[in-house]
This record gives sequence, C-alpha cells and structure tokens, in this order.
Amino acid sequence: MKVRAELNGRSDAYKLSVNDFIIRAVALALKKVPALNAAWTDEAMLQFQHADISVAVATPTGLITPIVKKAETKGLADISNEMKALAKKARDNALKPEEYQGGTISISNLGMMGIKQFQAIINPPQACILAVGASEQRPVVKDGALGIATVMSLTGTFDHRVADGAVGAEFLGAVKKLLEDPLSMLL
Repeated sequence: MKVRAELNGRSDAYKLSVNDFIIRAVALALKKVPALNAAWTDEAMLQFQHADISVAVATPTGLITPIVKKAETKGLADISNEMKALAKKARDNALKPEEYQGGTISISNLGMMGIKQFQAIINPPQACILAVGASEQRPVVKDGALGIATVMSLTGTFDHRVADGAVGAEFLGAVKKLLEDPLSMLL
C-alpha cells in the first residue's frame, strides 16, 4: 500500500489500484511457474507462452472477463491504463470478442465489496482462477510480537488435470512473495 501511494503521488498519468499490482504479480508468477500457464482441452494440454490475464468486471448484464494480454511484458502504469479502458468498454458493452475470449488465467476481486475471502470457479479451459479478498488491517504476530498489518486473502482454484496442488501452492507462493515485496515487480 505504501509503494502504491508513493507511485500514485508521482504522476497524474496513472492511478494504480491494488488490482493492478495483483495483475502484474500473477503475470510474473506465471513466468516463474509456467506449468500453471496452461489449459486442458479434449485433444491436448495447451502450454501458453504469454500471461494473458482475464479480470472479472461487473456489468449491468453480468460478469465478463476482459483480458490484459502479454501482461508479463507491461509495467504497472500500462496495466492500470489498459485495465481501466477495458473495464469501461465492458460496462459499455463495447468489448470485441478478442478482448474477452481466451486468457490463460482469471482474477476475481471482491475486495472492494468488503468480502474477506471466497472461492471462485474456474473459467474453462483455463487451469486457474485467483479469488482476491479485501485488503484490511488485521492483528498479526511477527517475530513473537503482536502487531497490525494490512492483509489480503488470496484463494486459488486449480484444474488438477493441468496442475496439482503442489504446483498451485508454488504459484500462490510466488504471487505472495511478489505482493509482499512490490518493488521486486519493477525489476
């Protein structure tokens, strides 16, 4: 949250959201755990080269998942501006099929609605969806002392035909590490 506030204070050209950091972290984690950047089909398992991140957006007619394509190649400002444009197009019912069909993994964030934790259902043929809960201050124990920290719950749902729980845990660990050290996402 500190890095986000600092970066947002540097320019009016962007306004980074927590979701922008999550999109970037998921894309980079898929590069570290490529076994999860895959999909199951009746014919074969598909392995993807790029992290095309589908992000759930609520519209008047229901949820739709526009895609930030090749997210691993984009910085936070680019992800932020692209996601804002895609979300507007989604709410205006103006997305082209190639802007919402496909994607290699999905993110569903209910944090802005105050939901602490939930489980999301995979969008086939993707192998994973990440459910993101609210960022909130919670009591934590660190180095034997009680303190307060901003904590966010992430829950992964995985298609075990593509990747088992160990691969899912490796992926979640990579996402966690990136979000806990957001400066590492800038390297």
